[in-house]
Amino acid sequence: MTGIVKLPPNYVPSEDEEYMNEKQLEYFRLKLLKWKDELVEETKETIGNLKEENLSIPDPNDRASAETNRSFELRTRDRMRKLINKIDSTLKKIEDGSYGYCEETGEPIGLKRLEARPIASLCIEAQERHERMEKTKIDE
Repeated sequence: MTGIVKLPPNYVPSEDEEYMNEKQLEYFRLKLLKWKDELVEETKETIGNLKEENLSIPDPNDRASAETNRSFELRTRDRMRKLINKIDSTLKKIEDGSYGYCEETGEPIGLKRLEARPIASLCIEAQERHERMEKTKIDE
């Protein structure tokens, strides 16, 4: 991407435009950065909650419940960390010009799919193929 583009207020990518033009790239870049900021904020809250927790609870049932909650918080934090890494790698794709195109086929992923899942790296067909292959491996 050459430089930062100023987007008109309430801009939404359209099928009428050239696919992955500078406006669309900037739109998705800003969307990803906002999502990342929200995740970082949630991660800070999770860390704060974990620090405040007191695991020296005398009642075994209460302690088990607290440990379950802590485990859940840690799994959530790990998912957030992985998602932040995926967002970072997607932002690099915007910079190198490969964003919006399927990693397998090179075909456009599509605005609707990217709007719903801005970190998508596969077009619908390739994603469905991967899911079928995973299901086949699980069924074997």
